[in-house]
Amino acid sequence: MNIQRLIDFTQRLVRQPSPSGEEKELIQIVVNEMGSLDFDKIWVDENGSAIGIMEGTQPGKTLLFDAHCDTVGIAPGSTWTRDPFGGEIIDGYLFGRGCADMKGALAAMVHAAASLDKSRLAGRIVVSASVMEEVFEGGALKTVMDQVNPHYVVIGESSDLNLVHGGRGRAEIHIETIGKPSHSSSPQLGVNAVHLMMKVIEAVEGIKLSEHPRLGPAILALTDIISEPYPGYSVIPSRCKATYDRRLLPDETIEDVLRVITSLPALQSIPINVIVAQGEHRSYTGSILRGTKFFPAWELDAKHPFVERALEGLRTSGLDPQLSAYRFCTNAAYSIGIAGIPTIGFGPGTEADAHVVDERLSLDALEKVARGYQGIMEAVLA
Repeated sequence: MNIQRLIDFTQRLVRQPSPSGEEKELIQIVVNEMGSLDFDKIWVDENGSAIGIMEGTQPGKTLLFDAHCDTVGIAPGSTWTRDPFGGEIIDGYLFGRGCADMKGALAAMVHAAASLDKSRLAGRIVVSASVMEEVFEGGALKTVMDQVNPHYVVIGESSDLNLVHGGRGRAEIHIETIGKPSHSSSPQLGVNAVHLMMKVIEAVEGIKLSEHPRLGPAILALTDIISEPYPGYSVIPSRCKATYDRRLLPDETIEDVLRVITSLPALQSIPINVIVAQGEHRSYTGSILRGTKFFPAWELDAKHPFVERALEGLRTSGLDPQLSAYRFCTNAAYSIGIAGIPTIGFGPGTEADAHVVDERLSLDALEKVARGYQGIMEAVLA
């Protein structure tokens, strides 16, 4: 593998901004690189994700490596000491938005697949640069999987070079309180929905959730609150909506998540609606990703043959991975959480490196993760 070319490719990816829904130019960079590396098949699907295939010389399983190529934006008011789209390399680190989450992993997957001796492979390797993950986990990956029908999936999210075999899921919960409008000069004639919401939040904040030995605690975090009408000119608000981010553990269902809230004794006398949000997001191609914003947690048995072979491949590559789990939600919520396809995670950097000011990626980790991807490919498709 040409490590300098891998680094150069990663820099080009970082220098191209690609917020969710605006990945077109970056996808073209990926397609061009796959073409120059002689991938056997390359195409861009209806959502705008890039897909490349390397065919082994013998029939066998399909192994899909997925890295989302969209990024979060630059937070208003944040101060970077490095150009977030400069792709600078300083003291062995590459700086820029998306380098750790997760353009480094994407570049490593592309170059790892291209560097393999295909005559030693039974099956095929698919690399996808999927879009829109930051706003709708698994939505674009579903389309990719429907096209290539993988037997196994590797998610390249940051794992500190450990092998992940589980991850928390995510649900977006909307709670709405229903009041009664009145003129603000006569508030006693109305029912203030914000006051009702204050009682709801007090009760919800007291909920005790369970904990998983590997994935950690379930979480219920208030992320926004708004009243209607807004702005409220001389009127008591008749509606108030709060959004909660619920981090999920394995086997939790929509019904479980909602029941924990709706069954609270303090809420039985308050008129409320509690639902899991519906998502609708437009990709740069114009396609619409729709669905319920409930992304399941997942866990693959540590003794599963896919886990064991991947570990063997990583160790053969000179790495020393530990078994681990994601505390955040990833595209694996679809690949295994919904579709049930055996899935693992392996990537450079840590979860704490994502979405931060002066995001950076170690070049040493970039090289190691590329070797690790090769090791997984060879061990699973030997």
